[in-house]
Amino acid sequence: MHKIDMDLIEMTMDVMKYTIDRISSTQHKIGKPKKAKELKALVGDTITPKGVGGEYAFKMWKKHLAKANVPIDHPRHLAFVPASPTRAAIMFDLITSASSIHGAYWMEGAGGIFCENEAMEWIVSLTGLPKGAFGVFTSGGTAANLSAIVTAREYWRSLNEQNKVEKGLVITSVGAHSSIKAMAKVADVDILLVDTEDVMYGTALQETINNLTAHQRRRLFAIVATGGTTNAGIIDDLDGIASVCDTENLWFHVDAAYGGGALVADSVRPLFKGVERADSITIDPHKWMFSPYDCGAVIYKEPELAKQAHSQQGSYLDIFKDDGAHGFNPTDYQIQLTRRVRGLPLWFSLATHGTDRYKEAVERGLELAQIAGAIIENMPHVELVRAPSLSCVLYRRIGWKPEDYTHWTYENHKKGFALVTPTKWKTGETFETVSRFCFINPDTTEGDVKAILNSMKPISKYSD
Repeated sequence: MHKIDMDLIEMTMDVMKYTIDRISSTQHKIGKPKKAKELKALVGDTITPKGVGGEYAFKMWKKHLAKANVPIDHPRHLAFVPASPTRAAIMFDLITSASSIHGAYWMEGAGGIFCENEAMEWIVSLTGLPKGAFGVFTSGGTAANLSAIVTAREYWRSLNEQNKVEKGLVITSVGAHSSIKAMAKVADVDILLVDTEDVMYGTALQETINNLTAHQRRRLFAIVATGGTTNAGIIDDLDGIASVCDTENLWFHVDAAYGGGALVADSVRPLFKGVERADSITIDPHKWMFSPYDCGAVIYKEPELAKQAHSQQGSYLDIFKDDGAHGFNPTDYQIQLTRRVRGLPLWFSLATHGTDRYKEAVERGLELAQIAGAIIENMPHVELVRAPSLSCVLYRRIGWKPEDYTHWTYENHKKGFALVTPTKWKTGETFETVSRFCFINPDTTEGDVKAILNSMKPISKYSD
């Protein structure tokens, strides 16, 4: 056997050992970032004309570079919207990469796309959308939201010639995810915000529409509601908004990138009443469906409208669309042509554990939020900003200023203890800096919550 083959086998064994250790370990350290200059001093030049060798590069990764990352599945990583991919999903993410499947067209990736579609059928069933609704996996919520709005815009443009020369207008709320505003820029449409960080009600939306100029109303083609805001877990008045969209003949998109996972939970499913009336929905399995990054999803009530908007044409692509290709082409329904079969790890995890286990894990995240709320109410140095919603909890440390939250976050992160970050919440006319938990990982314990809150107790720097 050639030496290069032996080296490859040894490196493969090293990688597999690292993977086994990572997956089987029950405790991980929270890494902390270092400046690029510090990392450069630790590892030196890694890209060179002759190469540094896989053994050295892997050693540098394990010794220094891996420790400069924060594992998203750490039980005390409660910032942003964390993730907690199942071990089954992580393992099959390796299979996905090793299999080198191009997931754009059935002709190349039939087996992988079949598995994705099995998982997608389950997700679609959670939404209650009518028969015929379907979706595809994307790189995340931003790509999913953009794909949906481009579909809505192209449908609107198809209605008459005037719409083809107008710049479209979308309405959403102040509390909507930042990707909605970013998506509007990319799609070259204007966006109007209903001034609420709390629930956007159908009545407030209708009032906003009534106050539009005649020209604005002609340009309005879509409403984006949120099924679980990232900041506070708030679910908009989906049913009321759906009725407004029906009356005004507008596309109804629901961004449930974070909150959509809760559709599996019986305890909160009624809060999503109206989602089944949407024209399109975004859900991120890499958030609350325990998939690895990057895995988002966009679902359409009428997938054919998405196909008309996104299907790419090219002489070298014609073979994929021939009847002999015999199948579903995911690239026809979203903005990306090249794509990995990113829904494959979700399929394997669902097949391994069953949907009941998913329901239990999501219910645990909801329960943790309620537990945290009760703990906060019984501690004298902290208080709730608002009642927990879904798995988000906003709370304040009484007497703290914005810089106190920042210092506390960095200190806990530096110690490798926890990652909990501040956010802002609008109280009246002012924005207040507060702290926030987001529970995704079912392995987070009540003890973790108490320990984090206890770390906010007065110390010399913050003596009361």
